[in-house]
Amino acid sequence: MENASSEGGLKECREHGYFRAEFCPVCGDEGRFLMNGEELDRLSRTMAGVLRHFPERFDLQMDSHGFVSLRDFVNALQRKQRRYHWVRPHHIVAIIETDNKGRYEFRDGMIRATYAHSFNVDLELPSGGTPDKLYYPTTKEEVDIVLEVGLKPSDRKMVHLSRGIGDAVNAGRVRTPEPIILEIDARNASEDGIVIQKAGRTVYLTTDVPPKYLTRLEVDLTEFPPEPPRPGRKLDSEEKPEAKPVQELPPEE
Repeated sequence: MENASSEGGLKECREHGYFRAEFCPVCGDEGRFLMNGEELDRLSRTMAGVLRHFPERFDLQMDSHGFVSLRDFVNALQRKQRRYHWVRPHHIVAIIETDNKGRYEFRDGMIRATYAHSFNVDLELPSGGTPDKLYYPTTKEEVDIVLEVGLKPSDRKMVHLSRGIGDAVNAGRVRTPEPIILEIDARNASEDGIVIQKAGRTVYLTTDVPPKYLTRLEVDLTEFPPEPPRPGRKLDSEEKPEAKPVQELPPEE
């Protein structure tokens, strides 16, 4: 592993566990270095690609709920990508436990992505306790048609809704610098039989949302500064979901 600055990277405090900062946010301890920011970004993107889109590229056996063996995952990384020779199971667990959006789950030696799959998977997510309002980002070009026909999955299997306006703004900026935010009347939608499931800390999933539950909001985007850009990187041939020219993995949601 590179002997580089840990700014933006991942460390471990013996008393309080894993953290993404220069010092432990609880006790101020410098902690044990695990990986730097570039390594964290690269490994996180690889995890997202494999667990959400192409486990078969890494010869992984995924169950119907999206879980793969943590040990098998680490072995596959080391076998397929020599740059990951340093990765051990605790590095993967550290990423999962410190992810602020809850993108992944670790349970009984198994790991999975909690949302954004491009193939069918039975996530068995909880559907109770949905907030009264949820939010969805769209573009100026698409907002009118969305308000007319409702929300439906596109390249994913489920519609992804955000818990807060800021979460929706950040998600929308993946596609456009000035997203349009829609408010979803989640309370009435749920009462009318639409199943909304919680995935991660700020993401909710559903199969579709009819237009009667949607309202366009007037949002001052200056109240939600863009998140700092993450460095892009090229995919190796083993990581690409299709045999296409080298490309960038999109930012994680």
